[in-house]
This record gives sequence, structure tokens and C-alpha cells, in this order.
Amino acid sequence: MTRIGIVGAGAAGAAAAYALETAGPDSRVTVLEKSGGLCGRAATRRRGDVTYDYGANYVKADDERVVDLLTETLATDGLVDVAEPIWTFDGDGAVSEGRDADEHKWTYREGLTQIAKRLLERTDATVHRKTCVETIRQDSGTGTWQLEDASGDQWGPFDAVLLNPPAPQTADLLRDADWESDGGLRERIVDAISSVPYRTIWTGVFHYPFELEQPYYALVNTDKAHEIGWIAREECKPGHVPDGETLLIVQANHEWSLERFDDDPDEALEDLAELTADVMDDERLLEPDWTAHQGWRYAQPEDGVDREPIREAEAEGLYCLGDWVAGEGRLHAALRNGLETGERVTNTNSR
Repeated sequence: MTRIGIVGAGAAGAAAAYALETAGPDSRVTVLEKSGGLCGRAATRRRGDVTYDYGANYVKADDERVVDLLTETLATDGLVDVAEPIWTFDGDGAVSEGRDADEHKWTYREGLTQIAKRLLERTDATVHRKTCVETIRQDSGTGTWQLEDASGDQWGPFDAVLLNPPAPQTADLLRDADWESDGGLRERIVDAISSVPYRTIWTGVFHYPFELEQPYYALVNTDKAHEIGWIAREECKPGHVPDGETLLIVQANHEWSLERFDDDPDEALEDLAELTADVMDDERLLEPDWTAHQGWRYAQPEDGVDREPIREAEAEGLYCLGDWVAGEGRLHAALRNGLETGERVTNTNSR
């Protein structure tokens, strides 16, 4: 029996747990997730009859294996495809027709968190939520790994540990790890992970008791010269918003998000609503009937990581996974990376 510990139940962590148990049924998998939810930044909230994805917005059909996973392997009940296209706007707020309406944009009626939930339901993995791992230790005698959470509870021993947090948080864990690696591997892997640049995104959620008539699902700022980077109409996702209502997911750009991250949320929402009303040319959007918000300090990696030290650490049973390892801040990339990492762990431990 191979004992596997996974830190983080994001998309890659859930995909790795699924791959571990389907490719290697002798694995015993324990997942430790610091939050109360699953699927990381592919996050879903509900308020009354409204369901909304407020981090990642959908899964693209850019990876054949992930497409097969969603449309064939996992149960397809509740899987929906956003039919409306994505248009663009520039730094002056001028809107133009944009991307092809035929591009797949998948989510679920219950929201994107269904991806992790459905993957984990197909495993015997034990998932512990609200369990924040703070310390990693390796037993120099056995080579096994031990994890300690914020409450001082010990987890393990594990034959392999998979780290799914964003790169800066993974770097912090490894920087303070009790791990005597050979040849300065720990220092090299921490340096490599710490160099991954991230985009910060502050998200505003705006609900209105009326329906918008627009020919697009979302607007994306293409020249990176506007305070807003993305505006999406959640009502375009079947089952998310009741008829006659509107819910906008508005993501500020990196610079605005950094500057306003710790500001009073009500003031930030008011300013973001004003910017949104200007881009969409609709003064009614200045007065939502309810709002919500979320700051994503480490929203999207802007580049990948040097994989050489990452792969060297795998020889000691330490694996890193996620969109930042894949080198693309997209949900399909995280899922693919999780599947491949889980299979690599299985192949290594079956030799």
C-alpha cells in the first residue's frame, strides 16, 4: 500500500487523487485542504436561487484529455456550455466583436466546484477540509514524509507528498521544511518556485433585478490598458441565475487589484460598478441590489516554473503540481497536470 498525502484540493490536487486511485488502486490517499471548499480558484458560491463562479469562469476545450474527462469519464448530468461569444474592449472602454461563439466554455449548473467534487467522489481518498498544512518533514531514515497543520496535528507518514498550493505558498512551505536534500536541491527548488510571477485579481460580484440584453457572454480587455480586465454575465450559464435577473462577475486588472486589495470593500465595489457601467454603457449598473467580492492574491501564474529541480525532488517523493507547473494559468492546464502527476507517482511507486 502506497501512502500519498496531497496538500490542497484544487483542480490539480483532485485530478491527481483521481489518477492515483484509477491507475494505482493500491494507493491510500489523504487530501488536506485549508479552506472549507474544493477546487481552489475554480470557486462557486450560492445566494438564494443564484449560483455563480467567481474565480475561474469556465473550462476551455483546449486539451483533448480534459475534454474526454468532462464529457465522457465524469457524469455529464449538469454539465453546461455557454453559447454566447466573448467580445473585447480596449483601454478607452470601446467594445468590439471578439471571439468565436462556437468555442466551448464549460461549467456545471451547480458551478465549477463540481469538477473537484466529482473527481474525488470517484476515489476512496480521505479529504480533510479546514486543515492548513504549515510544516513538512522528511524522516532521514525512512525517506517518508510527515505533515503538520496549524493546530499541531500530525499527518502521515506518507511515501509521497503532492503540493498543490499556488507557487508562493508552496515556496514558503518548502523554505521552512525539515528536509535535508542533497546538493542544495531545496534551495534550488525554492528559488525556482519563488520566481514564478503571479497576477493579483480583485473580483466584484453585482446582482440586478432586471435582465440585460447583450449579444455576448463576456467582455475581455485585450490591450491591458483598462482598470477592468473581465466582465462576465453569469446569467448566460444555464441554471445559474433566474430569468429576469442579471449577475455580473467583474475582475479588475492586476495593477488596480494590487492598489485596492486592502481598501474598504464597499468603496472598491462602488468604483468597480462605475467602471463597469461606463464600459457597458448602462447607468442602471451603478446600483446593484446586492454585491459580493473576493480578492485573489495569487490568481493566475504569468509564467511556468523551471522544471528541472521540480523533477529532481520527485525522486525523493516530493511532487509539485498545478497550473503554475503546467505553465498556463488555465483550469484545463491544472487538470491535465494533476492527472499526469498522479500517474507519474503511481509509475514511480510501482517499480
